[in-house]
Amino acid sequence: MPSDRKKIRVLVVDDSALMRKLISRLLEGDPEIEVIGTAIDGSFALTKVAQLKPDVVTLDVEMPRMDGLTALGELVSKHRTPVIMLSSHTTRGAALTMQALEKGAVDFVCKPSGTARLPEMADELVSKIKAAARTNVAALGNPWPDGAPIKKKRFVGQFGRGAGKIVAIGASSGGPHALRSVLPLIPVDLDAGIVIVQHMPESFTAMLAQWLNEICNLQVKEAESGDLALPGRALIAPGNQHLKVRKTPLGCQVLLEGGAQVNGHKPSVDVLFRSVAQEYGPLATGIIMTGMGSDGAQGLGEIKRAGGNTVAQDKESCAVYGMPRVAVEKGYANKIVPLTEMASYLSSEVGRLVALEKSHVCK
Repeated sequence: MPSDRKKIRVLVVDDSALMRKLISRLLEGDPEIEVIGTAIDGSFALTKVAQLKPDVVTLDVEMPRMDGLTALGELVSKHRTPVIMLSSHTTRGAALTMQALEKGAVDFVCKPSGTARLPEMADELVSKIKAAARTNVAALGNPWPDGAPIKKKRFVGQFGRGAGKIVAIGASSGGPHALRSVLPLIPVDLDAGIVIVQHMPESFTAMLAQWLNEICNLQVKEAESGDLALPGRALIAPGNQHLKVRKTPLGCQVLLEGGAQVNGHKPSVDVLFRSVAQEYGPLATGIIMTGMGSDGAQGLGEIKRAGGNTVAQDKESCAVYGMPRVAVEKGYANKIVPLTEMASYLSSEVGRLVALEKSHVCK
């Protein structure tokens, strides 16, 4: 976390002299940021972090001698320094970025294909650096200090089962870690489908789904239009497409749409939550997790007004307490839950909805 200095002190790490110069120039265009140094690889970065003690490090993924992933581990574990990864917008870049997020990086920004387009990422990089400076790096540690959950036999529910209930989750910065902490603990027979919006670009959401699918009993996949969110399955909105839901007798059907960004994002959590509120009302559970900005807060309010249950991740377990904070301050969260208790709370809440549904049938 930054001290009481007026500016956020940033160390820029990249093996390209041109990139170091251009990124530094972009950042210093913001009055709240000061670039205090640069480094040509991970080894030099570790030395300079020890000397300069920056508030945030921007770290290139692929570098000679010591790459970003190798340096990241020590930056997080020893120095507790918030790190923003700079990644290429490729399948390999997405895979490496998933590894970086697993190791404790706060967030990432995709480099444009050419230096002439570098200014296009300036606003995103600046905003993520400012969020990273307020990040609780400790919240990005090992989610399972006593060992990862043991995977059991996978099961995806039958058509029609759990058709009346839905769990919608929205997350941004720190979200991959939060999802990695919660989804493996959700029982595979939870009587509801799960739909997720995580702010990420194209190709990265597919890699995120694959990454989570490998550690979960739930089947986790990137959503395709027409997919059903059944019990035992979690669907993640693809990058650059909004995700909406439609209640059908067979289950929760997802619909993908293009269109403009909402709250600066596509996919947008608000778009998902509003759709869930309209289609599922009191049988919906909305969960807003770690992330900067306010996307999802208004949609969570709509779920609450429709009679659904609304949950915000607590401040202490959030990497970036932005989206949940806005929802809580507006009074849109029925319950504030730590990340470690999210899966068990979700199970009990869906169980309550099942009992409510059965009581209505009996009447």
